[in-house]
Amino acid sequence: MKHKTANQAARQQTEASGERTIVLVGLMGAGKTTVGRRLAKRLGLPFVDSDHEIEKAAGMSVAEIFECFGEEDFRSGERRVISRLLDGKPQIVATGGGAFINDETRALIKEKGTSIWLDADIDVLVERTARRDTRPLLKTGDPREILGRLAAERAPFYAEADLRIASSDGPHDDVVERIVDALRSRGSTTI
Repeated sequence: MKHKTANQAARQQTEASGERTIVLVGLMGAGKTTVGRRLAKRLGLPFVDSDHEIEKAAGMSVAEIFECFGEEDFRSGERRVISRLLDGKPQIVATGGGAFINDETRALIKEKGTSIWLDADIDVLVERTARRDTRPLLKTGDPREILGRLAAERAPFYAEADLRIASSDGPHDDVVERIVDALRSRGSTTI
């Protein structure tokens, strides 16, 4: 039987006491914001969407940031905002689809939060993202092709999340219940 390192034991104790921020990761359209709001209400925690925080800090929309400064500058600002959110009190954080791909951001989330990958199939993602035309990465071509490519490229990074939860086309409350059950079985939070 393996012995836990001091860091692993401290992280497990922090998780068990409910002191870690829960960070939702996954592709655009996976339901991070909607599920995050409902999960926060269910657990009695604050909710924050990192993209909204970035927009407030920059004074412009995510699409405008991409257009004016490019994806690299956006990711740099995103990393700073997520770092700030992780330094605060426990909450539910919905990240942008590319946040967990950045090595530094992913390391911060692993160190200070509990990450949950909301994994949805391409049909669900296409349907959900078609409802809003504000997705900068989908403006460059066929959304199904782009989402398929992004899913293939990003899956190995998302697979590093602490938990993987299917986000189906059913009610978002079902996804919330799957998350709560998974957290409970992990001992990650007191529910």
